[in-house]
Amino acid sequence: MSPRAAPGRSGSGGSGSGGGGARTPAPAGPGGAAGSGPRKVASASATASTVSEPPRRTQESGTRTRALGLPSPPMEKPAASIEPQGPRPVLGRESVQVPDDQDFHSFRSECEAEVGWNLTYSKAGVSVWVQAVEMDRALHKIKCRMECRDVPAETLYDVLHDIEYRKKWDSNVIETFDIARLTVNADVGYYSWRCPKPLKNRDVITLRSWLPMGTDYIIMNYSVKHPKYPPRKDLVRAVSIQTGYLIQSTGPKSCVITYLAQVDPKGSLPKWVVNKSSQFLAPKAMKKMYKACVKYPEWKQKHQPHFKPWLHPEQSPLPSLALSELSVQHADSLENIDESAVAESREERMGGAGGEGSDDDTSLT
Repeated sequence: MSPRAAPGRSGSGGSGSGGGGARTPAPAGPGGAAGSGPRKVASASATASTVSEPPRRTQESGTRTRALGLPSPPMEKPAASIEPQGPRPVLGRESVQVPDDQDFHSFRSECEAEVGWNLTYSKAGVSVWVQAVEMDRALHKIKCRMECRDVPAETLYDVLHDIEYRKKWDSNVIETFDIARLTVNADVGYYSWRCPKPLKNRDVITLRSWLPMGTDYIIMNYSVKHPKYPPRKDLVRAVSIQTGYLIQSTGPKSCVITYLAQVDPKGSLPKWVVNKSSQFLAPKAMKKMYKACVKYPEWKQKHQPHFKPWLHPEQSPLPSLALSELSVQHADSLENIDESAVAESREERMGGAGGEGSDDDTSLT
């Protein structure tokens, strides 16, 4: 899950970024690497400091229960609503838009939704769900939830944003960088990540936006086209339809993170990829992110401790970019790579992590 996804770019049913940091499309797999996802703004006029805080959930115990992967009572829904509305379909947009209040509210609702999701993994405080979006395509949504008992919500939020730290802990990263600033809480950036061998590696360009809501936070992104960063021949350009993170505080030193990703990996992927991503890669990536969070305060003290442009926009060194310079990245405009017949390599079957790397934390110093 890359920060692009907020991280970080943001994953399709485990088959797909979401960004450095919040830019990743997914926690791991062809649909995404840990973090990017998943970038940043509520609207050109409504910034993080002016957007009204959405109503907080009244069933905090429900959040903790689901974080542990245990059954939980259905969430209360408005009488006129059968189930929460998801984010506005990005692929239906004809122009690039910075997310508004409705987008953030609907993303939060989808993160908390229970209906239509199939639990594929539940162990040690990490749960993974998959939802098939179209039965005739390898396009899925993946949702991961993890309880962080020794990590404050604000620390996790910082980790997903800190692109330099992501390069230390996210071994899926090939290359990641921010391109330009759109508003005080939105930017556009690049993220490329390793996929399980022998699949081709992927990359994305995403618009990332973020919003603090009291003690909770949202980071989310979707794919855009930038004239200076066209698809590369050595990578498959994936499409983040909607990728992001919901961080909910459960105490002064604890929180729950939900990672939601819908990514079109631009390729007919074999079933083993989806299975591996939801049952192995995604949980491993979440646990690795947790370890990175625990070590972040010590690392940050040695690396520009006061530099946090996601909290202090005036610190951002990025050039400004007009929305008119970008366009929506539609999946059907990209070359489709058929990898459905690709078999899992022997190295992967014997325990390779598909780019996740080892659990060695020596690089986080």
